[in-house]
Amino acid sequence: MEEFLHQYGYLALSIGTFFEGETAILVASSLVPSGVFDAPQAVLFGFLGSFVSDWVYFLIGRLNGKYFVDRRPALKAKLLPAQEFFERNRLQVLISYRFLYGFRIILPIIIGMSTIRLRDLFFYSIAAGLFWAAVVSTVGFLAGELFQLQASHFEENILFIIAGFGCFGMLVGYGVKRFAEARMGLKSQ
Repeated sequence: MEEFLHQYGYLALSIGTFFEGETAILVASSLVPSGVFDAPQAVLFGFLGSFVSDWVYFLIGRLNGKYFVDRRPALKAKLLPAQEFFERNRLQVLISYRFLYGFRIILPIIIGMSTIRLRDLFFYSIAAGLFWAAVVSTVGFLAGELFQLQASHFEENILFIIAGFGCFGMLVGYGVKRFAEARMGLKSQ
């Protein structure tokens, strides 16, 4: 596995963060202390995969979202509160949505269906994305340092390690969601 990671690790990290951001970047950054990944490159490639993913979903929402939703009244009724919430809390959502585990596909689509200007989204995508990648990478690095993780540990215990990082990501996402709801005066459902 270590040979694979040395050869394709950063590409695998970008692909992983495209599909499932937190777990991929946590795993990669936890291997920084053992020398498999380099910290700045792990942050950069983790950010790039997530950035491309966000823009793909944003463009789906921008180019086809309204057309798709307008032809489905039940879906339109369900999405209306989320769209209104975004319009009322645009800045908070743009800064925090990467930390909202489980909403990383739907939120960029909803943002694409909004009236946000591309240049504004581009700025927030970069700023919030780099912040997200740095914070999550730091947590992964600390876990790798604390547990002295090596690539061989992942081979032997892959399910447990991925499940642990996944649970941690969900816990952080839940905490950010609760914090955002409290700050915005919403009740958790």
